[in-house]
Amino acid sequence: MSHVQILKELDIDFMGKRRSAAIASGVLLLVLLLSMLLRGFNLGLDFTGGTLIEVGYETPTEVAAVTQALTDNGFVDATVQHFGSRRDILIRLAPQSGEEASARLSDQVFSALSAAADGQVELRRVEFVGPQVGEELREQGGLAVLFALIGILIYVALRFEWRFAVGAVAALMHDVLFTVGIFSVFQIPFDLTVLAAVLAVIGYSLNDTIVIFDRIRENFRKMRKGSVLEISNRSINQTLSRTIITSGTTLLVLLALFFLGGEVISGFALALIIGVLVGTYSTIYIATAIALWLGISRADLLPTPKEGEVVDDRP
Repeated sequence: MSHVQILKELDIDFMGKRRSAAIASGVLLLVLLLSMLLRGFNLGLDFTGGTLIEVGYETPTEVAAVTQALTDNGFVDATVQHFGSRRDILIRLAPQSGEEASARLSDQVFSALSAAADGQVELRRVEFVGPQVGEELREQGGLAVLFALIGILIYVALRFEWRFAVGAVAALMHDVLFTVGIFSVFQIPFDLTVLAAVLAVIGYSLNDTIVIFDRIRENFRKMRKGSVLEISNRSINQTLSRTIITSGTTLLVLLALFFLGGEVISGFALALIIGVLVGTYSTIYIATAIALWLGISRADLLPTPKEGEVVDDRP
């Protein structure tokens, strides 16, 4: 069953702009890589270790007032931020040796806040992650992304052709670097939910890439006339309606999660929003463009004839 055609088939010369797109992508990636190397990431408790304390006030409270109350009681390195509403406060503290020390620390913090607010504060949640656990999570998260890319390289090479595989993995690396780079530039908290979103971005972007690659392979076998560039442009235009439907409906859900889901889910939703937008772009201007640059041809995608069989590639 074919998808609903919301756009008439266009004739946009996507591949004619591939050099300009490559230059723009290269410049942006260079800026993002410099940010990741020089500024690093605002790693969440999952990766750094430490104590996370969530408290709720009866009335709206300013972050500055909470920070001052903690500073007056010796907690000068505490990180304080609103968590959802202005009544909800999230406090992060450096890791302590042992869970008992963390428990004592959370009691001391709550006592200080309770005294400053005349008891109009409620302790809602305390989480503790040791520094060793945080380090292991960082390593395992990086390995998860690496193994995903290797598996995709093998899969696409077996299903299509090695040039397409290289293009697909290059596009996925572009999407991952772009997504995490934005988190580095703006110092947005990076935790396990964001890492999960990055892995989801890999799957989403690959799906979009496979759709276009499949149409290119199909058109190589059906269209007798036309250069590789013309067939690639035709294939992208034919799948444009499907891309708009898929990306548009996905973004609607993600925007709702970002604006209405609260602080807990905002990082996850933001990473996916960036990934969907960048993934749609990279499917065309990274994956397909690299396959063309590597010299993909009609002969590479025609089925291999069996012994004694004559293959007719006419439409």
